[in-house]
Amino acid sequence: MAIRKILTYPEKSLLQPSVKVDTIDENIKRLIIDMGETMFDAPGVGLASPQVGVNKRVIVYDSNAAKPDKDDLIQEFTALINPEIIAASGSIISEKEACLSVVDFSSDVKRYENVTVKALDIEGNQLEFDAQGILAIIMQHEIDHLDGILFIDRVSVLKRTMYKKKIAKIQDNH
Repeated sequence: MAIRKILTYPEKSLLQPSVKVDTIDENIKRLIIDMGETMFDAPGVGLASPQVGVNKRVIVYDSNAAKPDKDDLIQEFTALINPEIIAASGSIISEKEACLSVVDFSSDVKRYENVTVKALDIEGNQLEFDAQGILAIIMQHEIDHLDGILFIDRVSVLKRTMYKKKIAKIQDNH
């Protein structure tokens, strides 16, 4: 289909909550396919629709992200529509978490170790599943995007301030 432009911080629309998808029509299906291609092209393991300028509650993620030999597997993605975390437990540090919309920055982020996610698939079927480890981190990171939260909002004030100053300086020089 098409590789879409990934918006980057400080783009204001990244900080806006996304609206629920009421109808899974051809436009939503096209968005999902484009997002999958864009995510793999970037390359990343997850992508939320606000990152491509569409503030709807849609995410895609690499179906093989949690598999140790994922580089040997074909690229497949899973789409979730209107995903929500309905249960969470445990604590894990997501080491060197990064984001396609937050360029040149990674940091350790405290996340839940286990989450239960409820969503619709691309055909409108209700899904509910448990995610652990890297998949739980991806779910939290991408669903945060749908709520207008970037992962830099979950790091220390000092690290966040330093990053924002760095970006401001880069923008001033352009």
